[in-house]
Amino acid sequence: MSEPSLLMLPFFSASLKEVLILHPASTLFVPRTALIMGESPKLAHMIWPRPVATGLPNDGFVSDFSGMEKDTMHEMQNDTVKYRVFAGTWNVGGLTPPDDLELEDWLDMKANSYDIYVLGFQEIVSLNARNVLGPKKRSVSVKWNSLIGDALNKRREEEERAALRRHQEQKETFRCVASKQMVGIFVSVWARSALCRHVRHPAVSCVGAGVLGRLGNKGAVSVRFLLHGTSFCFVCCHLASGGEDGDALLRNADAADILSRTSFHGHGPEEHLLPKKILDHDRVVLLGDLNYRVAMDDGEARQLVRARKWSMLLEGDELLMELSKGRQFDGWREGLVTFPPTYKYHRDSDQFYWCAVDGGNNLTGGERRHRAPAWSDTDTFPKRCDRILWRGKGIKQLRYERCGGYRLSDHRPVRAVFHAVCEVLEGC
Repeated sequence: MSEPSLLMLPFFSASLKEVLILHPASTLFVPRTALIMGESPKLAHMIWPRPVATGLPNDGFVSDFSGMEKDTMHEMQNDTVKYRVFAGTWNVGGLTPPDDLELEDWLDMKANSYDIYVLGFQEIVSLNARNVLGPKKRSVSVKWNSLIGDALNKRREEEERAALRRHQEQKETFRCVASKQMVGIFVSVWARSALCRHVRHPAVSCVGAGVLGRLGNKGAVSVRFLLHGTSFCFVCCHLASGGEDGDALLRNADAADILSRTSFHGHGPEEHLLPKKILDHDRVVLLGDLNYRVAMDDGEARQLVRARKWSMLLEGDELLMELSKGRQFDGWREGLVTFPPTYKYHRDSDQFYWCAVDGGNNLTGGERRHRAPAWSDTDTFPKRCDRILWRGKGIKQLRYERCGGYRLSDHRPVRAVFHAVCEVLEGC
């Protein structure tokens, strides 16, 4: 008789410390640590069931994987292995995605060459008082996860059916490693199924930096895990908006608050050996709507955009100034920004918002003087917000670009591709 499948039931507390496993043949819950420590050999090999549209546990879960037999190690030399990591960020403007939204282009599925996907969203719900203070709209994050899973696995499901007809080996799929929502901020991490058994000690941390410096309309959701013997941390941010003098300092303060207050608390005998703070990890990627803008005369900014001289806009870029001066982003790096502005567009259009109002029919004189294209978020003062930064040795950015084909919101998604080197430890 085959061994009954296991059901892993995550029990969520503020620190995500408990995960229980229910064996169908028993009425007892077995602590997850017992399986990891080998105290229950019969159940020692467990597999997290594949997330599907109707089967995702909820908007926030963390899972460990074991029992996988196949590896996807690439270029292994001298006890290291290199993986391709896809990171993407998109402010979706509080709009619920339609059922037929296809993410394949943004996720670059034609390349079929990435091992890990990390997708960060901002404003998956409107940032009104009800959503900020009330219960989470979990259905929205579940829908986004379903769309992501469909996009990542659609081609593979077709290949699997074809392979079965030809009696060939089935292709692997992607599985969700971690997923967490805080008000409008949502992060979802996926890995190839054969790689999942090497993903250990996943954990999440949420830091609200919005209203009163604590509410979740602004802030960050962070995910950490060990891949083989190397620690990774991905930070999805939505920093303070505003284009007045001194608002850049508010964004700096948000970033400092996130780096200071984010802390990971897992479970198990190895937990005391794991990094607790963002900057303690070996490889770190920070992405999101950072809300830094272009600090230059509005008229000059308009001329540069009309001439498509994107590189000249970098001269007034607030975030690049912060990176060059150190401050809150000391040690962080960003690839060269060569893409057009990601904000502000008319919805369902490729037309910049300011192009339609430039004639003055829709704005007062004061507003007309300030409106200009930008690199993200909800006001229209000059700025560049949708950014992806990284730090740490053993990580190299290969691509950094905007995806212009998505018109769901007044923002355009951004993506980056990295090579990440991992140390391979015995038994990991």
